[in-house]
Amino acid sequence: MQRILVTGGLGFIGSHTVDLLIEKGYSVIVIDNLEKQVHNGVKPKYKNPKAEYIRGDIRNRKTWEKALDGTDGIIHLAGAVGIAQSFWQAKKYMDVNTSSTALMYEQILKLRSEKNQKYPEKIVVASSKSLYGEGLYECKIHGIKSPDVRPIEQLKKHEWETKCDECGADMKPIGITENKFPQNLNPYSLSKYATERLSMDFSYTMGIDTVAFRYFNVYGERQSLSNPYTGVMAIFLSRLKNNHQPFLFEDGKQLRDYIYVKDVARMNVMALEKGNGVYNLGTGKPLSLLGVVKLLNKNLGTDIQPKISEEFRPGDNRHDYANTEKLNHDFGSTNFVDVEKGVGNLIQWSLTEKSFDKFEKQEKERKKYLAR
Repeated sequence: MQRILVTGGLGFIGSHTVDLLIEKGYSVIVIDNLEKQVHNGVKPKYKNPKAEYIRGDIRNRKTWEKALDGTDGIIHLAGAVGIAQSFWQAKKYMDVNTSSTALMYEQILKLRSEKNQKYPEKIVVASSKSLYGEGLYECKIHGIKSPDVRPIEQLKKHEWETKCDECGADMKPIGITENKFPQNLNPYSLSKYATERLSMDFSYTMGIDTVAFRYFNVYGERQSLSNPYTGVMAIFLSRLKNNHQPFLFEDGKQLRDYIYVKDVARMNVMALEKGNGVYNLGTGKPLSLLGVVKLLNKNLGTDIQPKISEEFRPGDNRHDYANTEKLNHDFGSTNFVDVEKGVGNLIQWSLTEKSFDKFEKQEKERKKYLAR
C-alpha cells in the first residue's frame, strides 16, 4: 500500500495524520475545502509540502473522480462538526457527512466498472462517540443499564445524575462498549452513524477491510481556538486566553474521555494495517469538566474560576467514556499520552496562536433556534 487519500487532510486531525503518513514513507493525496468556519479559506501554515493537495468539496463528484484514481487506501476524515449547529444546518450535515460518503463509494464502484481499477486495500472512516447518546451505567442493585436521555422534568430540578429506571437510584458511569445501542440525539451524531453504517455495509459487500473509529474528545495542537463548535478543550482554552470564565453547564462534574490528537493520528495510520470493524477511540480514563478547567489554568499559569451555570441543554448526556478492550485486543497496547502531558503540549502551542472567543455568540445562536 503506497498511495493514501486523506480527506480533510488540512484539518485538525487530518494534518497530523498526513504528517505521520509522510514520515512513514507513504505517498499522500489530500482533499480539503478550507472550510471558512475552521480555516477562513486560508491554507494553514502547518501544511505539509510533501503531500499533493486538491482543493475541493467532497459533495462534488468531480472531486472524488480526481482524488480516487490510483489510490491504494483511504482515510476519510472530512466532515461537518458541531452538535448544536447541526440542528439548524441539518441538511448541510447530512450532505457533508453522509451523502458525500455515499458518493465516495459510488465513485469507487465506477472506477472498478469503467477502468477496471482495483478496490482500495483499506478504508479508515471517522465516526463519533456522540452516536451513543447517554453513556453506559451500573446500578448497585440492578446491574448494567443503558438509559434513555434524562427527562426534562428531572433536569429542571437540578437532579443531574442518571437514574436507574427500576429503583430510581443514581447510577455509576462505566466505559461504553461498542455494542451499546446508539441513540443519535442530534443530526450530527445521526450523520456520523449513517457514515459509519455505509462504510460497514460497503465493506461487507465489496470485501474491503474497513475501520470506523468512534472518536471521543480529541484535543491538541492545531485545534481551532476560534471555532465555537469545536471540542470543549479548545472552547475553554479560548475563554481563558481572553480572560473570560469557562462556562459550565449543570454542575461541571460531567465526565468525558479526552484523547490526544497525535495518538488519534497514530491509530489512523495503524488502522491501514490492523483492525476491521467499529472501534471506540478514547483512553478509557474519564475527566470532569471542572478537571479540564483546572488543568488548563495550571498550564497557563492562570486562576480563572469557571462559571458553574446550573443551566442545562436538552439532549446533553451526563457522562461518557470509552471501554477500550476491543481496541486493545485488535491493535495491541495503545500507550496513549497522559492528559496532563497532552494539555501541556496544547498550551505550549497555543501561546503563539490567535484565539477569538466566540462562545457567547454561539450560545445566542443556539438559544435563538433551540430555546424551550
